[in-house]
Amino acid sequence: MLEELAPKWQAARESALRQRRGGDRRRSAGAGPKQQLVFTNRLLVTLVHLQLGLPHAALAELYRVDRSTFSNAIREVRPLLASRGFAVPDRPGIRLRTLEDLFAYAAAEDVELRIDGTEVQVRRPKAGRPGRKAFVSGKKKQNTIKTTTFSGDQGRTLFSGVVRPGRMHDQTAVRTEGIAEQFRQHPQLKAKVDEGYRGLANEFRDQVDAPPRKPKDDSPLGEHHAWREQRRRQSSRRICVEHTNAEYKQWRPLQRFTGRRETYPETHLAIAALVSDRSARRPTRRKPSTELVLARPTSC
Repeated sequence: MLEELAPKWQAARESALRQRRGGDRRRSAGAGPKQQLVFTNRLLVTLVHLQLGLPHAALAELYRVDRSTFSNAIREVRPLLASRGFAVPDRPGIRLRTLEDLFAYAAAEDVELRIDGTEVQVRRPKAGRPGRKAFVSGKKKQNTIKTTTFSGDQGRTLFSGVVRPGRMHDQTAVRTEGIAEQFRQHPQLKAKVDEGYRGLANEFRDQVDAPPRKPKDDSPLGEHHAWREQRRRQSSRRICVEHTNAEYKQWRPLQRFTGRRETYPETHLAIAALVSDRSARRPTRRKPSTELVLARPTSC
């Protein structure tokens, strides 16, 4: 990771400085104040902050430096982690950075996607600020930010993004972020979703599989038993994306985000990309088979 991030960090830093100055530098390289932390330490403290959510002042005490030193380091390294993209299982060197990359990869490799949304509690906006109610989730009854997660049938992260305020419904995000358009461009692609994406399943009946509808109360008892069994089977095939969301919750900032809401998309992408690196190296689980196998050879 260090070999991958160091050149990008240097190029991003030079580009930001060039934009701030309005042109190329006039002083020779190496002039100006010296960095108190080398790039390796800046990367390590950023990873610690993302994993544990420790305040910048607490990290500064550990390294005996000023708090602003850590704030600047995290502000420089976090965008590099967020821009790395998502690792692809069994395809080293390939990264998925956009929804277009995700759907093109899934269509080419014949991957059946699992789609689900997750939300994280954030700070409540100040009273009187415009758009204060946009973050109030109808489900959590809290101020949240939602994201959409895409995984394969093995529960490994393929993409996570589509960041939106907690008040926005999952189906609305499907319309506004271009997910439905991607299904139109890839008619052979399949996906499994939960009840929140019922509208997507109604529009793409041959591609998107949602839980079956509950029969009416006066329906025969056999229909209710059949509905429960069909719902259980669909849930067991879709549950792996819930496990993917659970991996994100192991990181403290994605349990309850206490920073500025403007930095949440960048933080989420950085953490999700790191989780994808770990899940891509996870060995593929053997698919269970219902085929009958003889316990011992027979003579006939």
